Amino acid sequence: MASSDEGLRDPVNGVGRGGSARRRVAVPSVAERVADELRYQLAEGMLVPGTRLTEAAIAEELGVSRNTVREAFAELASERLVVRHPNRGVFVATLEAGDIHDVYTVRRAIEVSAIRGGGTPEGIAAVRAAVEEGKRAAAVEDNEGLGSANQHFHGAIVALAGSRRLDTIMSHVLAEMRLFFHKASVDAHFYSGYLTENDEICSALEAGKLDRAGELLHAYLDRSEAQQRAVHGE
Repeated sequence: MASSDEGLRDPVNGVGRGGSARRRVAVPSVAERVADELRYQLAEGMLVPGTRLTEAAIAEELGVSRNTVREAFAELASERLVVRHPNRGVFVATLEAGDIHDVYTVRRAIEVSAIRGGGTPEGIAAVRAAVEEGKRAAAVEDNEGLGSANQHFHGAIVALAGSRRLDTIMSHVLAEMRLFFHKASVDAHFYSGYLTENDEICSALEAGKLDRAGELLHAYLDRSEAQQRAVHGE
């Protein structure tokens, strides 16, 4: 975790417009930024299903109040990423098998659309960077690193759309994905199976074959959903 409030994601400042006219941009509250940090840690595999989260420890590490952490927990609970058990505390959620189809429906809608729209050279380079990150992790048999690279790959695909709203939605989806994947990733080869497909999808994107990239990604997501259903016994 970040060691202080300064380590949390920076809010967007208000901007001037036409001299005296001024447009205010919504500034995320500190609680929202704490929730964002915890979502990030879920997506990166730092917090696994069933982990107990304590207000005091998180407040100290992030340099915020316990009330702020409590508000962040409420936000994450509304997203079903954490659960509160009376007299026991707050825990990282263990998602149900029935959630799988919902998550993959969202993924197909936003990821395939984003890749078919192409993107800037910088955005495409970020997709390639995630593929190369995965290759480096695979070379040293770093399965968790490979898992994070896979998350970065899918996040970079959605970022191609240039939409902050879609990026926000995807941050939630990435957290849910990692919660699902923890059960499957006990297989040391789980993430490496995706690496070749990621490379192929990226190559089609780089070549400007956007429909082909979309087709490959759609098929990839269909196979991934089927695999998750099998792992979770659905």
